Amino acid sequence: MSRIDDAFAALQSSGRAALIPYVTAGDPDIDATLQIMRGMVEAGADIIELGIPFSDPMADGPVIQQACERALAGGTRLADVIDLVARFRRENERTAVVLMGYMNPVEVMGAQDFAARAAAAGVDGVLTVDLPPEEGSEMVAALRANGLDPIFLLAPTTPAERIRRVAEAGSGYVYYVSLKGVTGAASLDTAAVAAKLAEIRQHTDLPLGVGFGIHDADSAAQVASVADAVVVGSALVKRVAAAGEGAAAAAAVAELLGEMRRAMDVATAGDASSHQ
Repeated sequence: MSRIDDAFAALQSSGRAALIPYVTAGDPDIDATLQIMRGMVEAGADIIELGIPFSDPMADGPVIQQACERALAGGTRLADVIDLVARFRRENERTAVVLMGYMNPVEVMGAQDFAARAAAAGVDGVLTVDLPPEEGSEMVAALRANGLDPIFLLAPTTPAERIRRVAEAGSGYVYYVSLKGVTGAASLDTAAVAAKLAEIRQHTDLPLGVGFGIHDADSAAQVASVADAVVVGSALVKRVAAAGEGAAAAAAVAELLGEMRRAMDVATAGDASSHQ
């Protein structure tokens, strides 16, 4: 089993939801990102999504776009992000790491080279936002050949046939985008999320993570009551931007994640049947 599988298996046995925080690698710098990742683990993160900076992150709102701009201005490139995971692995062999980004930097490196280098560094999964499974056969094959989980997105508008296709192509977990629009946008409709997750579960046994619209302990708890994982990004990246340097950013991120973790555990306490 992979680290991702292990994390979900352990959580499912106790009815808890996974906490999956996102941070843009290199914002404000690579060393700070390593500090932030450490703080995330201490605050209760089960899987870390590490953003690959890209100049045109079209699925992301202004908060993450600006984080990408800061990281790129500081010189962070895909190779640096992979090296960062290797550094993290020297001190943490347990917490799963998923690289999240766009295909352009991967295509520059080459899918085969990227997958091999990512696996060697200790990456567990890859989510490429702009790669639909219909066009992802080469990338998926390269990831699978290196023991990496290809992770795909589903949206509120995704029809049943496409849900099946994504479920067949992906592994690790499915990332359900709870809102129409970019990350960091409007508020969450938990009842609508629950209804769509029920539909998705008819087509896959993969764990379902929900992201977009989760900004505080209350929204994290609401999602934890219906999903297998809570994915939080913009709210954390805002804290990184406000803190401005490594130790302060790590502390600010850990504070919010700790609040979310506690609220999520209260929301799912004693309910080992609430997920999957």
